[in-house]
Amino acid sequence: MSSALVTVALPLALAVVMFGLGLSLTTQDFAEVGRRPKVVLLALGLQLLVLPVLCFGLVLAFDLPPLLAVGMLLLAASPGGTTANLFSHLFRGDVALNISLTAINSVVAVVTLPLVTNLAIGWFDPADAGSLGLQFGKTLQVFAIVLVPVLLGMLVRNRAPGFADRMDKPVRIMSAVVLALVIVGTIVAEQDRVGEYLRQVGLPAVLFCLLSLGVGFAVPRLLGVARGQAIACAFEIGVHNSTLAITVALSVLGNVELAVPAAVYGVLMFPLAAAFGWLISRGAGAPADQAASARSR
Repeated sequence: MSSALVTVALPLALAVVMFGLGLSLTTQDFAEVGRRPKVVLLALGLQLLVLPVLCFGLVLAFDLPPLLAVGMLLLAASPGGTTANLFSHLFRGDVALNISLTAINSVVAVVTLPLVTNLAIGWFDPADAGSLGLQFGKTLQVFAIVLVPVLLGMLVRNRAPGFADRMDKPVRIMSAVVLALVIVGTIVAEQDRVGEYLRQVGLPAVLFCLLSLGVGFAVPRLLGVARGQAIACAFEIGVHNSTLAITVALSVLGNVELAVPAAVYGVLMFPLAAAFGWLISRGAGAPADQAASARSR
């Protein structure tokens, strides 16, 4: 990819996405840990601990090349985003819980994303591992591209809530367009090897998405969490911020191949999440559970 695209355009595009996320958040969204500690801590535990382990198992089972393996773990460490909130809304999940989880995940990811990525680089030891690690300076870059735009968006919402509400739909549309352009750009940059990458990482990406969604829904339900909240957990855990993973791979780590798993996942997650939502929204007892979830809020 051209240096201008990687160093300027891509971080700016992600900044728009994260700024839009910030426009939907308030400081009260971070208070969910105190109000509903069980479901919030459960979702965070699944997101931060279980998913990387599942992804690591898939990577080993499919014997992925080192760079693609690290790219998969980078994807697994990326938090959810506004797309997760959209799917939760479409399939009657607890969107308020989604927003809170996204807020908390976005903060925690500043620590966990570099940690998981560095562990993956150390384990799989790619050929140019020495230049790939997220050292302190690069971790500061992750902080800048993740949290600074979110904080600015929250500040705008606090000062001008009417403007934030009016901008909600345009920014969501822009975020979808940005994701599409980022994915297309990544695929074009590696067009000579697209077929090979799809063969190598296509099935692992599908299984990872389905496992993430399934675990995110089934575990909370088994532990007595209401259906609406479990749906919110499923999409928060199963729909990752591909734009963030691609931006870190390209702009921070400077490697196109690392971005391929997130680009493939970014294409596949929409139909898979839609199909999953359609299935669980027709589960037995859904209306009663949704009503109970609404009363609990």
